[in-house]
Amino acid sequence: MIGTGILKGMAVTARNFVGSYFEKDRLITVQYPEERSALPENYRNFPFLIYDTDDAEAGLRCVACKICEKECPPQCIYIVKSEDKKPDYMGKPQFYAKVFDIDISVCMSCQICVEVCPFEAIKMDKVFELSRRERFDALLLRKSDLAKSNTYYHSICPTDAPEVDAKLAQAAAKKKPAPASPAPAGAAPATAATPSATA
Repeated sequence: MIGTGILKGMAVTARNFVGSYFEKDRLITVQYPEERSALPENYRNFPFLIYDTDDAEAGLRCVACKICEKECPPQCIYIVKSEDKKPDYMGKPQFYAKVFDIDISVCMSCQICVEVCPFEAIKMDKVFELSRRERFDALLLRKSDLAKSNTYYHSICPTDAPEVDAKLAQAAAKKKPAPASPAPAGAAPATAATPSATA
């Protein structure tokens, strides 16, 4: 019985070894950087911030709740919350991040910041060519570097992005006040009760 497991393992090894010489997909060498392999949709590298309008500053979904900063294991996210409010992309007054920095030299791409964000404001990017000559300040991404449009998010995550948009639209619909129902036909308009005159 012990020998059977070893033989099965060796058969897998032999099949892969022989296949590396004859399978067409395994014979092709990608001539990077001229040629690039398509990355899978669930590939993740470093976080970025999503904005919904044409204005990267006004359209940011982030309201500086600082949950991602608190939950980040290596503590590479730094946020300074605004003291005033300004209209967000839906016109609702919200706090915003005056400063939002991520030190990618420390970030371990764990995606915890994405999982805890209640506003779907931060997602994982696929850009991996971020090497720099300098070690410190060049690897500190500011808010302007992190902001990318929702259109870009749709281009890198065509399956997840529509689900996120639907979820946000559903949440926005729940927050809107219900319209007043019209009075039924033939009903008399309600009038305030007047106290009866006393003799």
